[in-house]
Amino acid sequence: MEGRQEAADALARKRRLQYLIIAGFAAIAVIVALIVISQSGGDDDDGGGGSPSNVLGAAQVDAELSGIPQQGQVLGDQSAPVTVVEFGDPQCPACAAFAEQIAPELIASEVKGGSVKYEFQPYLIIGPDSEPAMTAALAAGEQGRFWNFLQLVYLNQGAENSGWVTEDFLRSVGEAVPGLDVERMLADAGSEGTTAAIDEAAEAATASGVDATPTFEIGETGGELSRLEITSLGPEEFRAAIDRLLGG
Repeated sequence: MEGRQEAADALARKRRLQYLIIAGFAAIAVIVALIVISQSGGDDDDGGGGSPSNVLGAAQVDAELSGIPQQGQVLGDQSAPVTVVEFGDPQCPACAAFAEQIAPELIASEVKGGSVKYEFQPYLIIGPDSEPAMTAALAAGEQGRFWNFLQLVYLNQGAENSGWVTEDFLRSVGEAVPGLDVERMLADAGSEGTTAAIDEAAEAATASGVDATPTFEIGETGGELSRLEITSLGPEEFRAAIDRLLGG
């Protein structure tokens, strides 16, 4: 019991550190969301925060990902020379801040440009709402819409373990993704395959020493990946690591 408590305390400390690192982006995300809500004439109950009534960011996400190939959880050209892997949880506020403030720049410059393929691996550590959000995203991935769905979940993320991941919420997010068969997605989300994929990813994360979200690995495609520690509020560390791998 004591060992488990020490491990839990260590995880909590690391998560708090990561929150501090990306806190600036989270603050900006809140301001942007408030501006969008005010401009749309809505109030706090009309969008975001896990509300199914009005999914925020659909046009933005569609534009960011337009023209980029997706295969399951992989975004970008499968033969891109550099691979970036993110271990994340759809309930993780730091993951959401990264998805909103850093990922779009990397996707636009490095993934869309063909230098990087970007892979997401689920590592669910926060609580009960994490799994249904993740299984729905994996099911959307079977239709080539994983990243569209996950990015919208992050943009409309609710409070941790508040019960925000309802079927109505997942349906609303799915309906905001162009070309997604929502009924098929909801049916596939309950399959054994999606649960198995989460379990396999958790085993891979444990084997790699992952103990917090978001955690990133980077390396040459087909080669060994190494941990990329994030210590600044921007994409510079990613770009520097990518340039080194490309020989720049």
